[in-house]
This record gives sequence, structure tokens and C-alpha cells, in this order.
Amino acid sequence: MAHQLPPLPYGYDALEPHIDARTLEIHHDKHHATYLANLNKALEAAPDLQDKPVEDLLKNLDAVPEGVRKAVRNQGGGFANHTFYWESMGPKSSGAPAAASALAASINKAFVSFATFKEKFTAATVGHFGSGWGWLSLDKGGQLIVHSTAKQDSPLSEGFTPLLVCDVWEHAYYLKYQNRRADYVAAWWNVVNWDKVIERYLAATKRG
Repeated sequence: MAHQLPPLPYGYDALEPHIDARTLEIHHDKHHATYLANLNKALEAAPDLQDKPVEDLLKNLDAVPEGVRKAVRNQGGGFANHTFYWESMGPKSSGAPAAASALAASINKAFVSFATFKEKFTAATVGHFGSGWGWLSLDKGGQLIVHSTAKQDSPLSEGFTPLLVCDVWEHAYYLKYQNRRADYVAAWWNVVNWDKVIERYLAATKRG
């Protein structure tokens, strides 16, 4: 069965004024949909992979047949990363994880403070060269790390567990912010869905 495009978990205008409705519409309905279409097209050559979650394919790219591996990495990565990105945001952001949450405690342990974490994440994301993504992930040892990936590469392919992502491809912000990536990232902090990030963290650490 072909993979399906998940709907946005909110309306196009729900993240205004930080992320404009037109950008969100084009980003989801055009860019995300194109990665999906290309992934499904590529998997026609590997029908036994069509029913597997794309995340599972990204976790073990070496097991993907060589003929479709590049497409799974690029198109499947783009499809999965965008789905993760939409869910990382929401219209009612609290600005930071709940102070009493396990995630907040882990951030303080790993980065000294939330403010320091925010600075490190912003620096890694704004400073990423070219198109890509800024992440908060758990590494293979279960430690929180801030890092970035190029193009549509996924932390899953490195054995990491992603918790939060910011898209810094130009199509994510150019209509509103033009070349001002730093302004976009500063605005993006206002729409982070910390409840979702906490949910991911608890699921990941429970598994571990």
C-alpha cells in the first residue's frame, strides 16, 4: 500500500504571525506531497518495502536494496522529516517544556539550562550550511544532543532518536523571511509544541 500524506494537525493560519499561512500551505501541499509521491514511485520497484513504515527503512538503510536506497534516503527522509516537523509545532506553545517534566530536567543536566540549550540549538540550526534540519535528539547512549543534518538526512539513520526539529530549507521560510534564517528560527521558537516533545522523550526513554 502506498504511503499517505498526513494532514496538517492544525489550520494553515494556526501558526501566524510566526509562520505565515501561504508558506505552510505550499510547504505541506506541494513540497511534502512531492517527497511522498517520489517515495511511492521509487518503492514500486521494491513492493516488499511498501508496507514498512518509512522510519523503519531509514533506521536500516543498508538493508534497503541498492536500487532504491538513495530514493529512500532522500525522498523517504523528506517525507518523514516533514511529518515530524509539523508535529513539532502547534498554535499554543508554552515557550518551554514544563519545569516539572523529565525533559526539562534532562535539558538542564545536559546543557546547564534551557536558555543555554536554546542558544546551542539556534546556533546549530542557523549556522547549518545549506539546506537541512536542526535537531534535538537522543544519541545511541540515550544522551540529549543538539545537531544538524544535511538535505533530507534523518537522525534515525545515525541510530539517534529525534525529539524536536526545525526545518531550515529555504522553502520553509523564504516567503516571509527571505534570506533571514535567524529571524525565522527566532520566530519558530514561539510555535514549538513542547507537549509533543515531552511525549516523544518519555516514549523514547521508556523504551530504553
